[in-house]
Amino acid sequence: MDNRAIGVFDSGLGGLTAMRKLVEAMPNEDIIYLGDNGRVPYGGRSRETVIRYAREDTDFLLRHNIKAVVVACGTVSTVALDTVSSECPVPVFGVVEPTAWKAARVSRSGRIGIIGTKRSVASGAYDRAILRFRPEAQLFSKACPLFVPLVEEGRVRRGDTVIETVVREYLAELRDARIDTLLLGCTHYPLLSEVISDYMGGDVRLISAGEETAEYLIKKLRETDALASPDKRGSTNFYVTDNAEGFERLASFFMGSDISGRVKITSLEQEKQP
Repeated sequence: MDNRAIGVFDSGLGGLTAMRKLVEAMPNEDIIYLGDNGRVPYGGRSRETVIRYAREDTDFLLRHNIKAVVVACGTVSTVALDTVSSECPVPVFGVVEPTAWKAARVSRSGRIGIIGTKRSVASGAYDRAILRFRPEAQLFSKACPLFVPLVEEGRVRRGDTVIETVVREYLAELRDARIDTLLLGCTHYPLLSEVISDYMGGDVRLISAGEETAEYLIKKLRETDALASPDKRGSTNFYVTDNAEGFERLASFFMGSDISGRVKITSLEQEKQP
């Protein structure tokens, strides 16, 4: 058993898709979430900037005595995971491998769509991972840079003409390609699942990067006997780098429970001072 906390980070709200799955599946675990909403989105940043941000996010979590890091960010997972993993003293779990494996396994036809930030799509990381698991797959990728800022603004519900218009604009070519599986390669995107599913049709299976990564982490902790004591009551702590009140409001909706008063604002730069 290992009663240390699990650390989760993302550029903002998206990693809550992984956080919610972990809380529901492992109520005994302490989980610390960092949403770097002061610098969201990461997807349009240079590789060097993404790596710097990922190091700072990881360093913050390590100061809270964690046993594992969940990189609940598609951009960091595709651009900086190797760097973070090589430098981190605890196991690091990204979103690419678990999500690609699931998409490759469940697709009926092998026609798989991939959506993500500009940086994630340009990296080709999801494509390479899927083809390792299913070499004959036909892949169709599309960058959707406006999805993250719209999610951060809470524009996620059916009937919102702004997000519905943007979904149609981005996903028309994927729908025309007759895919049967759509990999949501950014952890923000599952928060748009209802709108995306309405447009793509019920026959298209959506694969959530956050949920698949959380399930993979749970499996690995069990295999390594690193779960918390079964008689322990877990806790959740939330940190953001800007606008704690706005994060609280939206995070309560996405988590399915009220987290009012439990979000602390932090400055990653100040945390690094002696």
